[in-house]
Amino acid sequence: MSAPTSRPVTLDVAPAPSRAVRIARNGVAVTFTLNGLAVGSWFSRVPAVREALDLSAGRLGLLLLAMSVGALLAMPTSGLLAQRLGAARTVTLATVLVAIGLTVAGLGATLTGSFAVVAIGLVAFGYGSGACDVAMNVEAAAVERRLGRTIMPRFHAGWSLGSVAGAGLGAGAARLDVAVGTHLCAVALVVLTGTVLATRTYLPMSAHDPDGDSADATPAGRRRAQLAAWREPRTLLIGLFVLVAAFTEGAANDWLAVAFVDGRDLSEAAGAAVFAVFVVGMTLGRTAGTVALDRWGRVPVLSGTIGLAVLGAGLAVLAGSGPLAIVGVALWGLGASLGFPVGMSAAADEEAYAPVRVSVVAVIGYTAFLAGPPLLGLLGDHVGTLRALLVVPLLLLPTLLLVPVLRPPHAGEQAPSAHQN
Repeated sequence: MSAPTSRPVTLDVAPAPSRAVRIARNGVAVTFTLNGLAVGSWFSRVPAVREALDLSAGRLGLLLLAMSVGALLAMPTSGLLAQRLGAARTVTLATVLVAIGLTVAGLGATLTGSFAVVAIGLVAFGYGSGACDVAMNVEAAAVERRLGRTIMPRFHAGWSLGSVAGAGLGAGAARLDVAVGTHLCAVALVVLTGTVLATRTYLPMSAHDPDGDSADATPAGRRRAQLAAWREPRTLLIGLFVLVAAFTEGAANDWLAVAFVDGRDLSEAAGAAVFAVFVVGMTLGRTAGTVALDRWGRVPVLSGTIGLAVLGAGLAVLAGSGPLAIVGVALWGLGASLGFPVGMSAAADEEAYAPVRVSVVAVIGYTAFLAGPPLLGLLGDHVGTLRALLVVPLLLLPTLLLVPVLRPPHAGEQAPSAHQN
């Protein structure tokens, strides 16, 4: 198949963004924030769920794996679904699953105490979250391109702010002894209602392909484009980078609260607060990171943030005092802030192929969420949950070699593509 000539990869498509683009930007930001609220709310209540189900670290890792399985099942088809239905419809349908999954998981822990029921809820939650992740990143990349400046990390900062709110609500709910089911059902209702309203502001489907590329417009063409993306070296290397970035972030999401409860003898509420510190660090990094990326570029900024994540994760685990460990958690969050969003932006550098490439990168990246929870859980059974987190800096150091592949193709050049022959 011969694809149309790729357009130059630049972010300055329009000199002045229209009102519709600015409104879409706000809608995308709300979507990211509410998705973060859902995820942060769940992870902040993991210690309570563990207690309700009386789980060991290894069994908890298996339970968390259910969410990752759901997300990974969604990834291979999410890009195709976003191309066919549009980002708005895909995000809406995915968020319905997120709300159902949160409700089932919460009520399963509170009312039944059943491992299987909670796991089923987490599979639905993970599937919806994974599909939403791909579709909202595709929409975010389209908006970023039309704004003419780097903004993707700020969308992910919105996700982090939502996570902070979710973690804060979780800490408050734990302190007030609010049942997990009651808490998560309320969050599910808020997330679903807000997301449905936000997607109404998205760009129309026609705006995602303004030049009318038709080679991949049919279902068969879309499937060929998806397969071709798996043969692109740059896309695969970006996926590998995102995998480590996702593991760096996901290890904290899954285990930080539990690790500080077990390893530093904190209460459940204090463990949730530690997780909130991590997310605050991520939020600050993603907010300020857009300025740094536009000024210095992806390669030097990502190299610096990876170094911060290595230092921070090391301090969080090895520091002899609680305050220094908290500083490490903040640095870990700051250092982990840009890897995932910049990886998604790099995958979407060419808009015509953004959905399939983002989908491929997401599949690779979410493998970290699939393998991370059980591996860290099993390791935690032997060395302790807190010490198991030392895997994070050990994986991050060799990732520095992958950073140059995220450099945007030069203006006027075509990104390497298996779509062309």
